[in-house]
Amino acid sequence: MRTIYLDGLNMAEIEEAHVYLAKELGFPDYYGKNLDALFDCLTEFCSDAFIVINNSKAVNKAITKVFLDAASETGTYIIFR
Repeated sequence: MRTIYLDGLNMAEIEEAHVYLAKELGFPDYYGKNLDALFDCLTEFCSDAFIVINNSKAVNKAITKVFLDAASETGTYIIFR
């Protein structure tokens, strides 16, 4: 299982978060940069990951919800700190 560290300060605004997450998580070029596409990519490409989100209080609430929904579906571990 791989560990991924993310900085919540880069996920405060949805548009900025999509660019940041696509780069950090290695999403494919066809990533749609919307919440549905984020869920799809998290469940497809990050199901074998342990994700640590630092500065999690800064993360946009909609992004947080997508991470939690994806983790619920795949069993991915996510730590918000």
